[in-house]
Amino acid sequence: MKICLIGPTHPFRGGISHYTTLLYRHLRKQHDTLFIAFSRQYPKWLFPGKTDIDPSTSHLSEPGVHKILDSMNPATWIRSALKIVKHKPDLVIIPWWVSFWTPQFWTISFIIKRFSNARLIFLCHNVVEHESKALDKLLTGIVLKRGTGFIVHSDEDLNNLLHILPGARVQKTFHPTYDVFNMANCTPQAVRSKYKITGKILLFFGFVRPYKGLKYLIQAMPEIIKHNDATLMIVGEFWKDKAEYISMIKALGLEQHIVIVDEYVPNEAVGSYFSSADLVIQPYVSATGSGVIQTAFAFNKPVIATSVGCLPEVIEHGKTGFLVEPSNCTQIAQSVNHYFTETDVECMQKNIAKANEKFSWRYLVNVIERFAF
Repeated sequence: MKICLIGPTHPFRGGISHYTTLLYRHLRKQHDTLFIAFSRQYPKWLFPGKTDIDPSTSHLSEPGVHKILDSMNPATWIRSALKIVKHKPDLVIIPWWVSFWTPQFWTISFIIKRFSNARLIFLCHNVVEHESKALDKLLTGIVLKRGTGFIVHSDEDLNNLLHILPGARVQKTFHPTYDVFNMANCTPQAVRSKYKITGKILLFFGFVRPYKGLKYLIQAMPEIIKHNDATLMIVGEFWKDKAEYISMIKALGLEQHIVIVDEYVPNEAVGSYFSSADLVIQPYVSATGSGVIQTAFAFNKPVIATSVGCLPEVIEHGKTGFLVEPSNCTQIAQSVNHYFTETDVECMQKNIAKANEKFSWRYLVNVIERFAF
């Protein structure tokens, strides 16, 4: 089968770039796959972080990628679409996560549908983006109406999609596992030594944004440290409001129990943070998909997460982690204390290793293949 895939890859950073690259790696094992990638993703004035370029020395990349799509140059949108049409694909896969991509993906999908018979599949990381406004939802509908099929990773996104497009052909599947972060070369002791940590490590990983609920995890820490010698590591770039978090930490007297690593973590360092952690925590207020759980599971690390988005669909309560109510710092603290005092850690790790079998990239490829018929 001939497939065309659009999306970010190296040198751009982040979970969606990793996801698209790994999807291409697995698609091309079975199919004639053309990958149209970005030459420029976001203009500097729009990106909320320090940069969207990956600082990693250990690059996650694949050969044969055509990096021609410039988000700010309409000529490249047309060029990309015509290259896809020339390939004569059976399927075209376009990722969707924010409404910024409305003009680019609408233009590309219009040309593809006008000049080819390819089925157009939108792979929705978020149907409706986090912290979205009414205009974002309107633009999302304009683009997604071009699709002939859709893939989502949560019931929440499934419901959001069917609200926008009743009767749409949609498949829900698990977010695959990220198992590529130098697992064999992890140095957990280096992390403990660098930050002078001797007790348990709780890990919050990823960009810090309001919807991720970090403040509730910080508020849970006083109760956690009453019962455990524990340190919370907040590892990820703050996009805004860092001063508010710092003030909260000081007001609660937690300076000696919280370590902040305010930076995007390069690929070669990801494994050290996850392998050094005893427990990964995702206190999200809202969510759709999440690569953090899948990365944690790749290292056999249990996860405490809130019952939002796809998180309760991925975590088996009491078997691979624990689920708590969103915005509930008391339940977070209780779950952490329960894990360290009453849980059979080895048994939970075995459960995680077994669960990883259903989070394979091969399964996602199988789902994609069904849209050809």
